[in-house]
Amino acid sequence: MHTATPVADRLLLSPDELARADRYRFADDQRRFIAARAGLRLRLAQVLQADPAELTFDYGQQGKPRLAAAHSTGDWQFNLSHSGEFALLAALPGVQVGVDIEALRPMRDRDALVRRYFSAAENTAYFALPEDQRQAAFFATWTAKEALVKALGQGLHFPLREFDVQVDAQGPGGLIALQGTPAPHSGWCLTGLEPAPLYAAAVAVQGSHCKVLALPA
Repeated sequence: MHTATPVADRLLLSPDELARADRYRFADDQRRFIAARAGLRLRLAQVLQADPAELTFDYGQQGKPRLAAAHSTGDWQFNLSHSGEFALLAALPGVQVGVDIEALRPMRDRDALVRRYFSAAENTAYFALPEDQRQAAFFATWTAKEALVKALGQGLHFPLREFDVQVDAQGPGGLIALQGTPAPHSGWCLTGLEPAPLYAAAVAVQGSHCKVLALPA
């Protein structure tokens, strides 16, 4: 994760980003948001050879950010997620991308979330697991599903039950089928990541053949 000072990071952010940061109730959450947005600006500025403080963003109908038209060189698409002390950024030219990262943690409503949001096949696979494997499987599956709906640009407005990902406590889940179309023909790649101990993450990329390379902050 990006590690500049909070004061230096704030200088990179736009007024609307600072307003969002100030709405966080807890200081640690505010610090993490500011660091993630500053890191995003610095990474994109490297790609675009631009001043990170001068980058401007537009937002899709469901809130997905994109570079404003003034920075359209290469049609760079990106997505950012942060949880705990880590942030995950994916950036690619010309194709949609989505990411999600989550710290593994106890959740009292975990099984209820599975019943509500996971597909029938995912429910079957999840509840077949021993209890001590379900937390890891839940977060591997959840991050995969979140990454894909973020790549689609619809957030949770896209029904999470309409696609199947692999439910596996031993590793990250990949896409099995999207709205009944098998993964190889769906037009999307979904790759799970293990970025740090006790974290799960996933990257979804528009395309049929994808290779994900993780770079340090």
